[in-house]
Amino acid sequence: MAGIRMKTNVKLRATADCPTHSQAVVSIRDLEFAIDEPLERGGTNSGPTPTDTALAALVGCTNVIGHKCAKALGVDIGQLSIDAVCDFDRRGVTLEEEIAVPFTAVTLTVKANGRASQAELDQVGVETEKYCPLSKLFQAAGTKLEVVWLNAGDALT
Repeated sequence: MAGIRMKTNVKLRATADCPTHSQAVVSIRDLEFAIDEPLERGGTNSGPTPTDTALAALVGCTNVIGHKCAKALGVDIGQLSIDAVCDFDRRGVTLEEEIAVPFTAVTLTVKANGRASQAELDQVGVETEKYCPLSKLFQAAGTKLEVVWLNAGDALT
């Protein structure tokens, strides 16, 4: 039986209806969600901001690619808990001045509750950095990205 060959290049698609100056109701595949600004910036707070969404995408991608890398390495990482802290230069979004690197630094702390040793988690981290498209996107934009993988035992905090 011949193996199924996956496409190496695909088109990702999104559409959005934008009922206000701040809100975009985005449709991707069969999902719909809002991206919006908080009330204090004239939005309706019906979803995360565009910049929040970018940070959340990095967190989600780290989770997915981290698990794929762990599986390929035969490492039990269990469940992950990921904390993200981002230094964001707002001068661009406030139209004060053009900013070359608005996401100046991002630190992710990835806590794994599986049986992996710290050395194994470090290797998963190295492999994840190689393959995570959002990690590559942030780094190519000039963001200082630090990802720390920790063995949290059974306690996810």
